[in-house]
Amino acid sequence: MNLTLENLRKILELEQARGYSDRAVAGGLDRLLRNLTPTDNRLAKLLTQNYSSLDITSRREWVNGILKELEPAKPQPPPQPQPIISRPKLRPVQVTDKNAQFPESPITSIKGISSALAGKFSRLGVKTVRDLLYFFPRRHLDYSHRKLISQLEVGTEQTIVANIWEATAKYGAHGRRATEAIVGDESGNIRVIWFNQPYLAKRLPTNSRVVISGRVGLFRGKKVFEAPEWELLESDDLIHTGRLVPVYPLTAGLFPRQVRKLVKGTLDRWLPELPDFLPEQLIEKTGLLTLPDAIGQAHFPDSEPDKDGARRRLAFDELFLIQLGVLSKKRDWQEGQKGNAFTVDGGCLEPFFNSLPYKLTAAQRRAFAEIHSDLSKSKPMSRLLQGEVGSGKTVVATAAMLLSVANGYQAALMAPTEILAEQHFNTICGLLDKATDAVEGDRPLRSYPAMSPRPIKIGLLIGSLKDSVKREIQERIATSDLDIVIGTHALVQKGVEFKQMGLCVVDEQHRFGVMQRSELRSKGTSPHVLVMSATPIPRTLALTVYGDLDLSILDELPPGRIEIKTKFLSPEQRQRAYDFIRKQITDGRQAFIICPLIEESEAIETKAAITEYERLSQEVFPDLRLGLLHGRLNGIEKEEVMRHFRNGELDILVSTPVVEVGVDVPNATVMLIEGADRFGLAQLHQFRGRVGRGQHQSYCLLLAETASGEARERLSLLERIRNGFKLAEEDLKLRGPGEFFGTRQSGLPDLKMARLSDVELLELARREAIQLFNADPYLRKPEHRLLAKEVGRLWNTEGELS
Repeated sequence: MNLTLENLRKILELEQARGYSDRAVAGGLDRLLRNLTPTDNRLAKLLTQNYSSLDITSRREWVNGILKELEPAKPQPPPQPQPIISRPKLRPVQVTDKNAQFPESPITSIKGISSALAGKFSRLGVKTVRDLLYFFPRRHLDYSHRKLISQLEVGTEQTIVANIWEATAKYGAHGRRATEAIVGDESGNIRVIWFNQPYLAKRLPTNSRVVISGRVGLFRGKKVFEAPEWELLESDDLIHTGRLVPVYPLTAGLFPRQVRKLVKGTLDRWLPELPDFLPEQLIEKTGLLTLPDAIGQAHFPDSEPDKDGARRRLAFDELFLIQLGVLSKKRDWQEGQKGNAFTVDGGCLEPFFNSLPYKLTAAQRRAFAEIHSDLSKSKPMSRLLQGEVGSGKTVVATAAMLLSVANGYQAALMAPTEILAEQHFNTICGLLDKATDAVEGDRPLRSYPAMSPRPIKIGLLIGSLKDSVKREIQERIATSDLDIVIGTHALVQKGVEFKQMGLCVVDEQHRFGVMQRSELRSKGTSPHVLVMSATPIPRTLALTVYGDLDLSILDELPPGRIEIKTKFLSPEQRQRAYDFIRKQITDGRQAFIICPLIEESEAIETKAAITEYERLSQEVFPDLRLGLLHGRLNGIEKEEVMRHFRNGELDILVSTPVVEVGVDVPNATVMLIEGADRFGLAQLHQFRGRVGRGQHQSYCLLLAETASGEARERLSLLERIRNGFKLAEEDLKLRGPGEFFGTRQSGLPDLKMARLSDVELLELARREAIQLFNADPYLRKPEHRLLAKEVGRLWNTEGELS
């Protein structure tokens, strides 16, 4: 038979790859050589060779010698191919009723998605075509670096394009099954193996072209691909290999290749028909990608710059739509209904201010003046009072509530937990106790009959109260027999009706939500709303997340506050921290120990806290009184633990991060934070603010799980910086991508693409939203029709921006 030099070279390379076992061709090389008709003089000497009689060393020398003789001039490596042909940009789509509706079609309308498969996608929140288009990858694997087989490096992600010489199913010891293939290109051959996938052998036909992407390893000294991604080279539009390959979230019954293929098919089918809701003029002005291009490049980017461009457009959309939504809510609250203008002058509060143990700070006076100005208008106030822990927000809010009462209206304060609601009740009652001698009653009802300019009655409404007590408080609220009501979410439940609410104060806004704030407001006739937050947020971020609120900032602490000493500790310094806590307790103080943050599950976090509590109680502080606080306790149990700690019946409170917000124990002087490197700087600052509330020097000990330079550098910022707003700015720079602050808890739409560090994009989105909103506040212009629909969908409203 005739045999070309090229064919013979490939056969000998295969023999080389198989360890000179004489299995490159059926019947062995001798049989092939005996039947060979030389087409080249260099082949003639092969006819006399008895290959099967040689030992392995001789076979290696013979094969390598022939290959060297047959070696053509060394081919130049081809230029690096583009992994995918760049697609032309999609042109803007003419909006029709049909294509305006299709994204809401169920995913069963997509070819290849059965009702059973739809159920699996549903577990990931994907129910419609739109959901799948916006089902963005968690990350991308970079398989775009194509190499020749001879250029492959061990340990890195690489891609080859090769011929399949052979693919067979292998059955090893203990029933282990695999597919093994030998593939080759012009520079050599390599072995590829897929464990537990014997069926792949039938899908990899001999002599077909294949793209292999994955990590190269070593097996018995030879390079090998183990379980790589693969794709037969049938077109230039690759999905699983040779490009930036998307990695999607999965659930039981969904597989990576399956999801990628379905998403790619959906993009190819629907993106050409997807209309863009941003006005064309805005897209040109900002230099953003069109929506179809952005979605396509977010899933299957042609390059890293294209991926970044897609993220920028989609992040802008999220911030822009949120801004339009909150601007419309602010307009609706302030213009859609008339508020109660308070006419009684703030001078009536002088007895209250004079009774305080210190003079108001300049920031407190400025904030109260802004609030007082809002309260004097018939337009309902919507204001955020933002300040450091201990900056005096409660005093300002109490003054505002007293002004409401002086004008004949009720006031409400809603806190996120029962612990904090009761603490507010105690704090406000403590402030009023100093302002008047006459005090009647106790928790949950208290009265100040001699309070100027009129008597004041205060009530506490929380879920753990007896039903009979709750009913009494609800009746007194309905008849206006209570002037100030402090509570939790119980204030927005059925059965609570205010006769004449003038002001509602919401503490720790991000723990509530826009909907709950609206429900509380609905209890009164357009009451004024004051939101308090102890979480320092950079101004740009606050104006976006709380864009429906005007901003007042308390950026200074009252005089006399002793600075909290903060110290970073490496893991081996743990015993020193315990010794220091023991000394403080010997001196009559108390301490917090915060357990590490475990993001996966509150249940796991609780279990870890219980284990740590038992270790500390039995091994470290067996002679001291320890308590445990975690998120799985109910309200009554949490309050009982906190009451014991506040009353000095416990020396150490071991807690999960639930203690972050608001808990006030003046005698506690040590805050030990385990796993401090797991927390953000802003959250660590919140923990630090739980101590230093009394007259004694306080300390915050940051115990890291790792002594890495990165952890040390980040936590050292907390040692140097005391200002929460400056720390928040640093946190913004350091954390980079991540869940946008407060969106999950705040009732704002979830963000998938926006980053905490997108300050420039935040400002751009806010600026463009305000400009468009001022020009067309109800989005009634024809070119804003789709935009109005998108804002309504995001905020669960219909039609125009009502």
